[in-house]
Amino acid sequence: GGWYCFNRENCDTRYDTMRRLMSSREWPATRVGTGILSSQPEENPHWWNANMVFIPYCSSDVWSGASSKSEKNEYAFMGALIIQEVIKELVGKGLNTAKVLLLAGSSAGGTGVLLNVDRVAEQLEEMGYQGIQVRGLADSGWFLDNKQYRRTDCIDTITCAPTEAIRRGIRYWNGVVPERCKLQFKEGEEWNCFFGYKIYPTLRCPVFVVQWLFDEAQLTVDNVHLTGQPVQEGQWLYIQNLGRELRNTLKDVTASFAPACLSHEIITRNHWTDIQVKGTSLPRALHCWDRSLHESNKNGKAPLKGCPIHLIDSCPWPHCNPSCPTIRDQFTGQEMNVIQFLMHMGFDVQKMAQQQGLEPSKLLGMLSSGN
Repeated sequence: GGWYCFNRENCDTRYDTMRRLMSSREWPATRVGTGILSSQPEENPHWWNANMVFIPYCSSDVWSGASSKSEKNEYAFMGALIIQEVIKELVGKGLNTAKVLLLAGSSAGGTGVLLNVDRVAEQLEEMGYQGIQVRGLADSGWFLDNKQYRRTDCIDTITCAPTEAIRRGIRYWNGVVPERCKLQFKEGEEWNCFFGYKIYPTLRCPVFVVQWLFDEAQLTVDNVHLTGQPVQEGQWLYIQNLGRELRNTLKDVTASFAPACLSHEIITRNHWTDIQVKGTSLPRALHCWDRSLHESNKNGKAPLKGCPIHLIDSCPWPHCNPSCPTIRDQFTGQEMNVIQFLMHMGFDVQKMAQQQGLEPSKLLGMLSSGN
């Protein structure tokens, strides 16, 4: 992951300030895998001994580009081609004997999984490896093309409405979207395929979607900024509505994990085992998904009993799930508990208690225990 840039100006700025996302030249020689990339069973209970390959992001094109550097184009955008080359190289390193290939990514990488998972499956089939089951794991890459809280002109990556940024980006990167998704939309409307709920129904490969209901990157592009100032009521309602909208788009997603937290990215965080939805952790849900795909391959049976794979929080506001990661004040870096956070957000306990017909102290008790 790491956002993207979509025109000469903001790509130049990105090249000056975040070179590692534009070029591999300054990358470190080694990295330590964390979360789902960890080789420690305590941190990665289900996949610690899998063969892992980490593909860093330097194409700044949501893994979709297919354009080389030219007279006209100062930069090359080759996200889609990089993935294909990596797959080609891995076939000679043992991938040819694999039973399962899991393509996973976070943020722009999560959207990249949705855009590339079927293409990787097709590539392996064309190379004669029909036996490899290709699957996707998209973390924090399921964005909504909703109405911004405050509309702004499309000046830079952060303030530009996602639909407009992607519309410009596709042209700039020569972005590729999967054929099956492309056919659903008119020419020039391919940007739709960058939005999870629109591309998901067209995918052939099984995909597990991990998405915070109150994703910080989504709130940023929607121009909801939770710093310093208490949040106004309009903003608070907007945030709650965002959670509802997101929950709605996931209702037909077979395998999903969506906690009601304000956060962004999870699978490579070392606390990824701590978050639970309805008493199930993410590694456990992924294990259940893995098993259910294994079983259904054998006999097409119903989902496994006591092994849930569709986990979506139903409580209505950020951090109403007690296992959410710690919140920090963006200015002071101080940790906040749920009550402090809600007060900071301008949440009116008296008024809310009145609406719910509760004593304020009872509501506070419920909030801090996450009920």
